[in-house]
Amino acid sequence: MDAGGPGALEACRANVAMAFETRESTERKTLRDLQPILTGHLFGPVRRELLSLLNGLDEQEWGRPTAAGKWNVKDVALHILGGDVGNLSRRRDAFSLKADLSDFGKLVAFINEINASWVAAGQRMSTRVLLDLLDHAGRQMDEYFAGLDPFLMGEAVDWAGDEPMPVWFDVAREYTERWHHQQQIRDATERPGLYERRLFEPVMDTFVRALPWTFRAVEAAEGTSVRLGLTGACRKEWSLVRGHAKWELFEGRTAHSTVEVGLAAENAWKIFTKGIRGREARSCAEISGDSVLGQKVLETIAVIA
Repeated sequence: MDAGGPGALEACRANVAMAFETRESTERKTLRDLQPILTGHLFGPVRRELLSLLNGLDEQEWGRPTAAGKWNVKDVALHILGGDVGNLSRRRDAFSLKADLSDFGKLVAFINEINASWVAAGQRMSTRVLLDLLDHAGRQMDEYFAGLDPFLMGEAVDWAGDEPMPVWFDVAREYTERWHHQQQIRDATERPGLYERRLFEPVMDTFVRALPWTFRAVEAAEGTSVRLGLTGACRKEWSLVRGHAKWELFEGRTAHSTVEVGLAAENAWKIFTKGIRGREARSCAEISGDSVLGQKVLETIAVIA
């Protein structure tokens, strides 16, 4: 048979097709679909860690500045209490303030306003009263979240999209609020970080869900892959892959990444909560490949205000 005949051509085509199929199969095997993040049982342990932390502070430490804007340690503790009081009122008791929340900008402005007014009013509280209320309201909040069906459909998580999300995602968002504000207090008072795996890993698993929404307007060829790898207290990796119509997030890595971004987990949560931004964020990251896409990862925000 002629080496250049039809039979050889068909064999070549078959080999090429098999090679592509093998490559795609290999890539699929390296990626895992994201799993639900169940945190209802973790609110109690994190609250107890918070109370233990705050009970050990002296007067000077209560006044130390934190990474939460202009708030000091007492202000952040007041904010955590405000979150519990607000959630119990709105979620459990179906009571909420009237407000125009017709767009995201108005939502952010409303949240900033009620946060600021709450912290201002809380200056009248002694730290002992604050601790008592954190315990009292916190126990009720723990019970409420633990009693929810995580697989029902719930509210949108605004930093991850504008569609309703499963309850487990909404609850996980609330969990990250309590974890990261407590960690801000720990950093401000030079206390050990709350980096126990069972308490910290769900935080990062939740925060990375903001990546597809962050990239929603980024144009790229189908198959473009952005890998985020964490080191330190949480060693995990995710791949953000451009599909036919949108970006999709998976756990694991593709065989070929367009860009790889490496971060210490102890810095990553600060980037996602606006504690580290701009040049400081860039100095924390190792980026190889497309630097524009890599920088976009560092612009991710997983808090509303």
